[in-house]
Amino acid sequence: MKKQLIIVSAVAGAVTLASFIGDGNGAKNTGIDVTNMDKAVKPTDDFYHFVNGNWLKNNPIPETESRWGSFNELDKTNKMKLRTILEAAAVNKAATPGSNEQKIGDFYASAMDSVKLNKDGVSPLKDEFAAIEKITNTDELVRAIGHLHLIGVGVLFGGYIGPDPKVSSEYITQFYQGGLGLPDRDYYTKTDERSLGIQKAYKEHIGNIFRELGDQLDVAEKNAAVCYDIELNLAKASMTRVEQRDPEKTYHKKTLKELDELTPNMKWNIYFETIGIKKISNVVVGQPDFYTEVSRALKAVPIADWKTYLRWNLINEMAGKLSDNFVNLNFKFYGNTLNGTPALKPRWKRSLEATDGALGEALGKIFVEKYFTEASKKRVGQMVENLIAAYRVRINSRDWMSAETKKQAMTKLDKVMKKLGYPDKWRDYSPLEIKRDSYVQNCMRSNKYEFAFMVNKLGKPIDRTEWGMTPPTINAYYNPSMNEIVFPAGIMQPVFFNPDADDAVNYGCMGAIIGHELTHGFDDEGSQFDADGNLKNWWTDDDKAKFKVKTDMLIKQFNDYVAIDSLHVNGELTLGENIADLGGLTISYYALKKSLEGKPAPALIDGYTAEQRFFLSWGQGWRINMRDKMLRNRIQTDPHSPGIFRANGAPSNMQEFYDAFGVKEGDKMYRPKKERAEIW
Repeated sequence: MKKQLIIVSAVAGAVTLASFIGDGNGAKNTGIDVTNMDKAVKPTDDFYHFVNGNWLKNNPIPETESRWGSFNELDKTNKMKLRTILEAAAVNKAATPGSNEQKIGDFYASAMDSVKLNKDGVSPLKDEFAAIEKITNTDELVRAIGHLHLIGVGVLFGGYIGPDPKVSSEYITQFYQGGLGLPDRDYYTKTDERSLGIQKAYKEHIGNIFRELGDQLDVAEKNAAVCYDIELNLAKASMTRVEQRDPEKTYHKKTLKELDELTPNMKWNIYFETIGIKKISNVVVGQPDFYTEVSRALKAVPIADWKTYLRWNLINEMAGKLSDNFVNLNFKFYGNTLNGTPALKPRWKRSLEATDGALGEALGKIFVEKYFTEASKKRVGQMVENLIAAYRVRINSRDWMSAETKKQAMTKLDKVMKKLGYPDKWRDYSPLEIKRDSYVQNCMRSNKYEFAFMVNKLGKPIDRTEWGMTPPTINAYYNPSMNEIVFPAGIMQPVFFNPDADDAVNYGCMGAIIGHELTHGFDDEGSQFDADGNLKNWWTDDDKAKFKVKTDMLIKQFNDYVAIDSLHVNGELTLGENIADLGGLTISYYALKKSLEGKPAPALIDGYTAEQRFFLSWGQGWRINMRDKMLRNRIQTDPHSPGIFRANGAPSNMQEFYDAFGVKEGDKMYRPKKERAEIW
C-alpha cells in the first residue's frame, strides 16, 4: 500500500510532463533558438520537424538515457544545482543531528557509498527474508503483506489514503490493483512476438535474481515460474489502462463487511492492524474483480509459493539500492530490455533522485531558498489569472453548452485552487530517522514514515496545503479531488518560463502548461468531478452527448497517428492529455491576445510575428529523441502521446495556427474544418 494522490496530469520520474518544455538553448533575449529549426521543412507540412529538425539531428540520446529532449536539458541543469546542495550536506560535520540538512546529507552519503554497498550485498535485508521464511499460514502471510507495504514493497495489491472521490471533504482508504513486475497487465496477456519476447526475458530475469540470492539453477527457474504464474493471474483479472480512466468504473464503496464478503480468504482485520489503520467503516475498492482473484489466490496458492513471491517482490523493489550485482541485473532488464537504455546512470544521479523521493520537501526547501525567485512566482501567478480570465470568456462562447452547464463550469473554474512554487507549510521530518548505516534501511525507514504520515490523515480534515510533487520537480499537475492546479518551482525557470523572453514565447510554453492543467478539470475524466472535487455529474445529458461527439474526433485523430512501424497511438488512452493540450494551447493563445490589447503591435523577432512565435514556443516544447523500445513501452502505457503528435496535433485543429502560418488545403498539416476538434 503506497501513497497515491489522484493526479490527472502528472507522470512522475522518467515520464514526466517533459511534455512542456520550451527551448533549451534559446538565446536569452528571444527565448527561441532559430538554429534548431529545419527550414527545409515547411511548417504547413510538418510543424514539429520545421521547429525542431536541426535540434533532433544534433542531439543524440546519451548512453545513460532512454530519451533526450527539452525536459532532459533542463533536468541536467536542475540536477547540478541539487547535487551542489547534497554534496555540501554530505560533508557538513556541523549539521545539527536530526536537522533536515543532516538527513539529506546522510541519506545521499549512504546511497553514494559504493564500497559499503558492495561489501554488505544483500545482508541489510536478511531480517526481512528471515521473516518471510517463517510464514506458515495465511494469517501470517497477510501480516507479512501488510509489513511489506509499510516498508514500500507493493506486493499483491496497492492502496492509499486520500479524499473520498464522492465525498471530497473526507479521507478514505482506497484499494487498487497491483502486484505486477511488468509495467502493465497487457505485457502478460498479449501474444505478439514482442510481448512473448518480453515475457521470456522477464522470467529469465526473475530466475537470475533468485540465483544471485543463492538459489541453484533449477530452483531459481522453478521459483521464477511460480512468481510469473501468480502475476499472470493477477494481470488477467486487472482492468486495462483505458478502463481505469473512467472514475465511475473504479469507484466501489464498501463497508468492511462487504469487503470481507468480496474477499473471504483475506483477513482484513489482520492487515489493518499491521499497517496501523483503526476504526474505519468504509473503503473504496477500485477493481472488485481483481480482489476476487486476490482472495482466490490466497486460498489456492501454497504457502511455499507465496513465500517465493514475497521474496521476489522484496528483492525486486530493493535491488537498485543494494550491491552492484543486483543493481546491474535490475538495470539489465528494466533499463535495457524494456526501454533500450545502453548504460546505467551514474551513481550520483541515482542517489540524488532517491534523496528527492525520500526527503523531497527537505531538499526542496533549500533549493527554493538558493535558486527560486519570487519575481518568477509573481509573474507566473499573473499568467494564471490571465488564463483563468480567458477561460471564462471561452466557456461563455461555447455554442454547444447550455446556460445551466456553463454556470456549473464557471463555478468550478472560480473554485480552482492555485499552488505556485512551494508549499505554504513544509513537511515535518522530525519522526524520520536517517543514518549512514545502510542505504536500503534508510529507504525502508522513509517508506514507513510516509506510510504513517498517510495513515495519520484518517479522521482528520482534508489538508489542502499538501503537495503531491516536490519543489524542484520540473512538472505540473491537476488534482480533481482538490480541484487544484500545482506548479512547482522547478518548472518556473527557463526554459519553461523565461523572464527575459517576450509574452508570445512565455504564453506559448508556460501559458500552455497552465492552460493544460486547467483543462484537465474539463477533460473527459476531470469533468466528472464538480467544483468541490466530488465525483458528481454537473452536465445536462444533451451537453454531455455533444461533448462526447467532440472528444470522439480527437480519439480518431490520434488513433490515426503511427508512432513506429505499424504501432498506432491509442486515442482512448491519450484522450485526456490530448484534450488538455488542445484546450491549454487555445486558452493560452487568447490570453496572449488579451495581454496585447491596447499595446502597439509587437515587432517581428527573428522574422516571426508574435502569433508565429507563440506556436514556435509550443512546438519546441515537444522536441525529443527516443529509443524504439522506450517508444513502444510508452505507447502501451503512457496517457501522453509522443512529442511529434502533441506538437502537430493540437495546432492542426486551430484556425489560429492556420492563419499564423498560412496553412491551406493540400498542406499536410491541413485538416478539413469538419474534422477539426474545437472543444474549449
